[in-house]
Amino acid sequence: MNAAASAPSADSLRAALAGLLDGLPPRQAAQAVERLIANYRGTTPTDAPVLRDRSDVAAYAAYRMPATFEAVRGTLDALRAAAPDWAPRTHTDVGGGTGAASWAVAEAWGDEPPRTTVLDWAEPALALGRELAAGALDAEWRTARIGGALKLADTDLVTVSYVLKELTAADRTALVKEAARAARTVVIVEPGTPDGYERIIAARTLLVEAGFTVAAPCPHSGACPIEPGKDWCHFSARVSRSSLHRQVKGGSLPYEDEKYSYVAATRFPPAPAVSRITRRPQIRKGLVLLELCGQDGLARDTVTKRHGPLYKQARDAEWGDSWPPEDEGRAGS
Repeated sequence: MNAAASAPSADSLRAALAGLLDGLPPRQAAQAVERLIANYRGTTPTDAPVLRDRSDVAAYAAYRMPATFEAVRGTLDALRAAAPDWAPRTHTDVGGGTGAASWAVAEAWGDEPPRTTVLDWAEPALALGRELAAGALDAEWRTARIGGALKLADTDLVTVSYVLKELTAADRTALVKEAARAARTVVIVEPGTPDGYERIIAARTLLVEAGFTVAAPCPHSGACPIEPGKDWCHFSARVSRSSLHRQVKGGSLPYEDEKYSYVAATRFPPAPAVSRITRRPQIRKGLVLLELCGQDGLARDTVTKRHGPLYKQARDAEWGDSWPPEDEGRAGS
């Protein structure tokens, strides 16, 4: 039985990945990952897939799939909170490669996961994704050139994770517009860097212009209140580090934090957060400082012991959470 033949989850994905590097010398795997990271950080021509063969794909999947999975899972958690009664029946994973986002989608709607189509131009990535997903995902894997000419079948959900940077500006615009035409909900995830945030803001603008409503992370669909060049909106997901992670990056911590930016937008009315925590809460003696983005822009909220149960919830709150908690709304504070 394939190692992935169980309900999709972070644990089952790690189990499926565990055997990928069998027979590949650790030094060769580390060198492949280092080369691929350097390539992804550079300029990738849109007519040349970065993942060339199985050894490339195996090394990069073992290294990157857990981080992509956790970033997309965090994004989907926020989407589901804003649209708790909605569930996709069909899903298209654009540029999905080995399928990390598809695993996250299948886990998010685990009772009735959608039928997924994974599109990518790297056949070695699709082949390995198909192998990993055997018995775990209801998915079809198709070769497609990801760019401005891509045409999508109508679907409930489109995910585009860690793809936009690989495209030209014109192709990015065309792809987002095509996703908006084809889907009821669009989820886009990019690295949590200033340029990743810029691509997310550009995609967000296109989605709103196409008639979508932002479900997350923003509490509204208006202009982002962050001053361009001064800051950027991003979040963090904790990822268990494999031995390959430690070999490539060094260090001994059993985890690392994946920084990501995202937008989730829908063609139906969602219930976005009243506000969202945009930085790690600062816990001080007797109080918690929360950096927030709300319908009126950026703000700081100070929660003290005098707020009773809300104080404990503030101490337990995490970067990226909605605020205030649904059961503890507080007027005028």
